[in-house]
Amino acid sequence: MREEDTVCVGSDGLQYCKVCGEAKEAFFPEGGFMGMKKHSRQCACDRKAYEEEQKYFKDKEHRELVSRNTSICFDESRMEEWTFENADMSDTVMHRAKKYVDNWEEMKRNHIGCLFWGPVGTGKSFIAGCIANELLKQEVMVKMTNFNTIIDDIFPLADKTEYINALASYQLLIIDDLGVERNSEYALGIIFSVIDRRIRSGRPLIITTNLPLKEIKNETMLDKRRMSNHNMVPSMKQAKELKQISKERMLTYSEIDQICMNESTEKVQVQIPAKKLKQYFPDTYTKTQMEEIIFMLLASWAEREGKE
Repeated sequence: MREEDTVCVGSDGLQYCKVCGEAKEAFFPEGGFMGMKKHSRQCACDRKAYEEEQKYFKDKEHRELVSRNTSICFDESRMEEWTFENADMSDTVMHRAKKYVDNWEEMKRNHIGCLFWGPVGTGKSFIAGCIANELLKQEVMVKMTNFNTIIDDIFPLADKTEYINALASYQLLIIDDLGVERNSEYALGIIFSVIDRRIRSGRPLIITTNLPLKEIKNETMLDKRRMSNHNMVPSMKQAKELKQISKERMLTYSEIDQICMNESTEKVQVQIPAKKLKQYFPDTYTKTQMEEIIFMLLASWAEREGKE
């Protein structure tokens, strides 16, 4: 509809909206302004149109932000369907998960996370995904991942600290299926670094695991995951195997981890306490950096041994 079809001139000489009846013009105070006697103003229709336009752009910006954050949060698109709308809300655990979201500001302020444990197939990952999706709708930055993915991502990086700090920066971090990753020295070091950095950040952490609660609370199991008391136990056989595979193709962490997990059945050639080992590296070196250098040295020794 053309503007002239919705506007008429009143007896006072001002334009009026034919739809809402409000004036679309108003007089300046006595004396005018720079020679002008009238100025435009919004009628009710104009104000409504402006509000709808602003709402459209705000909603569009919100949808784009949520979509972008969601793609960052999940490694698999199917996780985007893990929502409270698709859940059985009569379930006690699901109800508590929803309550966690409803009280998110308090949870965040008090650094409160969640631990979901139980056998395979009990819906732990789904529940965590529901929490993630609901918070994503609120424009909360969430990352849901697992340590197998983290370890594979972090292995080729020169600056592993930057990656770990990035995980710590999310408003909510969800670690799915803790315990399924291999408990090699390298993997345990990454797990310790990620969780330790996250705790020090003061931001909430949610963990799902198939481990029974008794094992989770077992102090011996927890001690096993403390890196400060571990020994470095590499072997020549591992170095040779790693070198042989690397000649054929690029090694994945999973392959390296699989080889390193066989260390308990091999004849150990070298065993050095971690505390003593640190004396030979700069103070700024992380445990992971030290291990990488050791692997390179082992490969070099193994190569020389093969030539002799």
